[in-house]
Amino acid sequence: MHGFPKNLDLSAAIGQETTQFRIGPYDLQFSFGEVSFAVQSQVELWRNSPIIATWQSGEWPSAEFYKALCAAVTSVCIIDNERRLCIALNNGLELHILDNSDQYESLQIYVSGSMPYIV
Repeated sequence: MHGFPKNLDLSAAIGQETTQFRIGPYDLQFSFGEVSFAVQSQVELWRNSPIIATWQSGEWPSAEFYKALCAAVTSVCIIDNERRLCIALNNGLELHILDNSDQYESLQIYVSGSMPYIV
C-alpha cells in the first residue's frame, strides 16, 4: 500500500527454508523460519533475471514454485522504490513480492516476537 518500510528487519529468515506454500482463494502464505508472509498481491519467481512463474490473487500458483521449496534464504532486500521485496535463495531463485496497490494492503509479514508489518 505504501511500500516496504525502511526499518524492515527480516534477518531471521537468512539461512531458513520454506517447506510449504499455503494457498487461499486470495492469498499465498509461506514461512522462512520465524518469518511468515501472507501475500494478497503479486509474487514472482525469478531465475537469473527472467521471471519463470507468477502468482496473483485468485489464481493457482505455477508448479515452478515447487523449486523454491527447501531452498535456504541467502539475502533479503527492498528494490524498485520500496515497492518490491526480493528474497534470494541458495538455488539461484529469487522470490519477488510486490506492493502493487495504492488503496489496499498488499501483504502482511509476521516476525516472531514483533508486531506485524502491514504493507
